[in-house]
Amino acid sequence: MPNSESGSGFYDAGALQQIAVNLFHGWGYNFYRAENQLRADDQLVRSKAAWLLGVAMAAVDAAESAYRREYLPAPSRAKPYPDATAVASAQSLERLARAIGAVESSIEHQPVPENDRMTQRFRQEAATLQVLIDCDQQLVGQCELFRSKVAGRSGLALLDGMAELEAGLASIQASLRKREAILFSPA
Repeated sequence: MPNSESGSGFYDAGALQQIAVNLFHGWGYNFYRAENQLRADDQLVRSKAAWLLGVAMAAVDAAESAYRREYLPAPSRAKPYPDATAVASAQSLERLARAIGAVESSIEHQPVPENDRMTQRFRQEAATLQVLIDCDQQLVGQCELFRSKVAGRSGLALLDGMAELEAGLASIQASLRKREAILFSPA
């Protein structure tokens, strides 16, 4: 009966290591490189930023629902049509929630540098990822500040601060454009 450790190749550490390294390189991934840790950190940071905006969107949705319950009652014989100002205000809150959702989605779908030989040839991936993480730190700060501006606020309070909230979303979008410029600019 042949020895299971001899001749089968499943116990030859050198050959197995070479197979693994070849596969890692073929997949474009080597989890021992600093670049991969930076890429994972970048994705985690962006997911947290998107989560903060998701919380903000939920707060605006709740404020909009409460606003509609209070200012847009069911039609009655005495008042068959809703107040046009209240409808416009409710729609403004609804648009704000949609805009927050669009920015949240944009954050989640932001690209990271590709881990391929062509990218590595023209740019230092670790340096690019470090710059992106610095940019993402600003992004997270902006998202948290935005979340704090809408958390627990009534629909009327949100409407009163709508200009500031729209400016906040615009600054977050500017940070995303800056991030894209860093990513897609030549080394």
